[in-house]
Order: sequence, then C-alpha cells, then structure tokens
Amino acid sequence: MSWRESLVVQLGPGLFGGITFGNWLKLLRANRFAVAPHCLLRAATISATAAITSACHRYENWRYGTQVREAEVQPPIFVLGHWRSGTTHLHNLLCQDGRFAYPNFYQVLYPHTFLCTEELVTKLFGSLVPKKRPIDNVKLSFTVPYEDEFALCVATHYSNYTSIAFPQQEEYNYRYLTMRQVPPDQLARWREALMLFLRKLTWKYQRPLVLKSPPHTCRIRLLLEMFPDAKFIHIHRNPYSVFRSTKGLITGWDRWHRLQTRNFDELDDHVIRQYKEMYDAYFEERHLIPEGQFHEIGYDALDADPVGELRTAYDHLSLPDFGDVEADLQSYTERLSGYQKNQHPDIEPVLRQRISRAWQRSFEEWDYAA
Repeated sequence: MSWRESLVVQLGPGLFGGITFGNWLKLLRANRFAVAPHCLLRAATISATAAITSACHRYENWRYGTQVREAEVQPPIFVLGHWRSGTTHLHNLLCQDGRFAYPNFYQVLYPHTFLCTEELVTKLFGSLVPKKRPIDNVKLSFTVPYEDEFALCVATHYSNYTSIAFPQQEEYNYRYLTMRQVPPDQLARWREALMLFLRKLTWKYQRPLVLKSPPHTCRIRLLLEMFPDAKFIHIHRNPYSVFRSTKGLITGWDRWHRLQTRNFDELDDHVIRQYKEMYDAYFEERHLIPEGQFHEIGYDALDADPVGELRTAYDHLSLPDFGDVEADLQSYTERLSGYQKNQHPDIEPVLRQRISRAWQRSFEEWDYAA
C-alpha cells in the first residue's frame, strides 16, 4: 500500500465519515455495539468526526435550508447495472457533458454538510485521498462522480451498503436492496433523504443530474414514482466477468470500511443471491419505464466504441445535442487508452454451473454463452 492507503486504512472513518452523531449512535445500537477490536480506532475516528458533522449539519440547515427546500429537481438520468458491469465507466462518460451535474465522492460521503464544508475540507485533505480506487485502476479524488447510494447509507443507513461496515447484519440489510419489504416509515425516510440530497445538488449546480448506483437497478418502480419523467440507461456485461469482479470488489473494499470481521467463506453465495434478486426485480419492473425513457448498452460494445454508443443513447433518449459534447468525449476516451483492467482467476466448473442456473435469465436475455 502507498502511504495514503495505509493512513486511510488505519485512521480513516471509511463509509461513515460524514454521519451525524445521533445517527451514529442509532447505527451502533442497531448492531449491538459489536465493533471488532481491530476496528476500534476507526470507530473512534467516526465518533469524533460525527460530533463535528452534527454541528456543521445544524449550520448548513440554518444557512441553506430554505433555498434547498425550494429547489426543483429536474428529471434525472439514472445509470443502472450490477456492480462491475461498467456502470462507473458509463457514468464518467455521461458526466463529461457539462450540461449535466453529478454527485462527487466528497458529496456522497458527506451528504449532511457538503454545501458548507466541501471547499475547505477538500483543500485541506484532498491530498490524502488515494490516487486510484483500491479495487481497480480507476482514478479517485474528492471530485470524481460517485454513487448516491453512499449518501443514502450515511443519511439513513437504510441501505445494503451498511453491510460493508457491519457484515454480521447482512441478512437484515438485504431488504434495502430492492426496498420492497421495507417498513413504510423507513421507506418514507429513505425517499425524503434521496430528495433532500438531490435538491442540494440541484440548488448548487442548477442542472439536471446524472446518477449512478447499482441498487437503483432493482428500484425502477420506486424511482418512477418519485421521478416519472426520469430517463434510464442500463449496462450489462458477461455474468461470469461480473461474478469474478464483484468478488474482487467486496474483498478489496473490506479493509477500508469494515467495523466487523466478514466471513469470506460465504462470498460466492452472497454474490449469486444478490445478483439474482437484483435482476429478478429489474426484469419485473423494466416494462414500467415509458417509451423513450430507457436505453440499454452492452459493456463490450461500450468498451469498443464509447463515443458511438453514447451518440446512440443520446439519440434514443432525446438528450441534448450530442455534437456539443462529442469532442470532449473523444478527448476523454483517448486519455483512457492505457487503462489496465483487473485480472481475475477462472471460475471452477461446478461454480460456473451454479451461476449459469441461478442467472439463466441474464445469459439468455443478452445472449451470453453459459
């Protein structure tokens, strides 16, 4: 590890650096204060920063509350797809268009306070952020586009991402993947938190938002209830590649965020179940999206011709004139020409059979060889 990575792993607050003190206590109680001994330093860091966050949160509500509540969120563009399907690449491509805005890494980790703290904190601590994500070679900084699911996790902890830090509650947190079995009061708070976060971004940027969070893939009905004119772009990838890479994602993120010890012996079962639940819901709800508001892209096609695939998506979804962003996209893709993809071990035959049976619909839907 670099010195940055070592410092973040040892002292960093991880996923919950931007949580308020009250929510931090609720989260600890929900997990019976079961923090692993080797994670106590991280828990102490979170406790200290949570107290500061609470004070900044009160100030931000006082300073910006009225303006934020009056902000009208324009219909967002949602990037859908399972983890490691190319959602980050697609999101980054769309975010090259300056006519759109997006939540960045700092904002999703500090949803309560970014309006009043982002400028100062990113100047003071931006150099501590590792230059690349710990799971791959994708550039990382406070300013890169990031997943709004992290903001929802910090603001409500009604997210399956809570299990990144507290894996012993993974079974309980599964309900937050699709949000279908969530009690009404929790669902109402989740919706309120999402809307508040998007209002803040809208007030700050005054532009339509491009959002990317894999769990949204199985929340189409819920998102359409909130944003009936939203547009959706789904990206799919060979399921075997997704399986291998998702395992790498989970193991790679663990040391950065954990507050408990994860049992990696059950990782295969977890990945298979999570993918199936996500796409069972996706296939069930996809038809709800009105004509002209949905487009689907294959990862291999996007990798081979990103500018061409984006041009098709812009046309299909009636997005702003593609010609205004084509040169910027071409320049961006040229800068990615030396990118090195992760290499993962082959999947054993017995496990391949399990995956092909459990994910049969995906293999058939997108014509991948099982």
